[in-house]
Amino acid sequence: MNDRSRIAILAIEDEDILRNNIVSYLEDSGYAVSEAANGRTGLEMFRRHRPDLVLLDLRMPEMGGLEVLGEIRKESPDTPVIIVSGTGNIIDAIEAIHLGAWDYINKPIVEMEVLDYAIGRSLERSRLIKENERYRAHLEDEIAKRTAALEKTTAELQEINARLSNEIKERIFAEDKLVKSLDSLERSLAGIIDTLSSIAEMRDPFTGGHQRRVASLSRAIALGLDLSDEEVKGVHAAAMLHDIGKLSIPAEILVKTGQLNPIEYKYIKLHCQAGYDILKRIEFPWPVAQIVLQHHENLDGSGYPDGLTGDGILLYAKIIRVADVIESMVSHRPYRKALGTDTALDEIMKNSRVLYDERVAKACVDLFLEKHFTFNVEVSDIKR
Repeated sequence: MNDRSRIAILAIEDEDILRNNIVSYLEDSGYAVSEAANGRTGLEMFRRHRPDLVLLDLRMPEMGGLEVLGEIRKESPDTPVIIVSGTGNIIDAIEAIHLGAWDYINKPIVEMEVLDYAIGRSLERSRLIKENERYRAHLEDEIAKRTAALEKTTAELQEINARLSNEIKERIFAEDKLVKSLDSLERSLAGIIDTLSSIAEMRDPFTGGHQRRVASLSRAIALGLDLSDEEVKGVHAAAMLHDIGKLSIPAEILVKTGQLNPIEYKYIKLHCQAGYDILKRIEFPWPVAQIVLQHHENLDGSGYPDGLTGDGILLYAKIIRVADVIESMVSHRPYRKALGTDTALDEIMKNSRVLYDERVAKACVDLFLEKHFTFNVEVSDIKR
């Protein structure tokens, strides 16, 4: 969609200044934009014009954003809807995603490029979905034609083989349906994890990618410990979400360039409990919420939030604890430069059996010293 003038965007926003700014920016960017000042008017305009994409506020007079979103999903499930809201309520964000929102942007929008990027990404995803549907329809048509030709050719054998053929078809159909159902559930779960992780990292641009890099290292450590495939998946999923509780931390603390004062540090320490409160409502195949709650616990009880010790800490959390320390030390932060891999590994080895699980620490150190792990390689390249 290079010709933006053909792309219709509907902005539903009750704040006049923000709505005008969004409309002006998008029109200057070449889009065809319409606007509505409340949810009810916005839904009526959507039904009349069927835009290519909708920007939607959550808290509006006459009809709330979640209700509008629900109606749009019923009538046009493939229309991209991006939530632009300043509620600061993670429950609202999760509910919007559950209802089918494609993306979520916090107000105020400091850089309009964030909005432009979200729109571009959603439109590209919409294009790929439509292209896939056209391909699937064409493929089904070809299958139907070939099936008809085959049935005509084998007509003389149908009476003899009818019963056996029906039994085989029914079994194949049932097995294929089961495989597709399981694959669809797995993809949906991965999508939810990826979306929640992205929402969390949007709040802290200075550490963008932190959760994904921690997840990469955590998965590699789990493989080094010979955990089962399901356990490895659980470690990776929890690591992708381990800092989601930072959504509850004021942005000015997250991006502070100097050292935190005691009160600010107490705020930071709340993110473990906040992450648990967010995730405990979601049914994962693994104890993700509990892992997130424990990922800052230390073997000697000096960690937080509960001061757990030894076997009282889940192995998953012990793995993420080590990976989190390594990634944080080798990465730049607003308040300091990167400390380097050697310094990070020294920290892990020095405090093995004190703060960090001995087996986990050794598996991590072996990754870097023997298997030459870096955050630029795929974990699938790390041999068991």
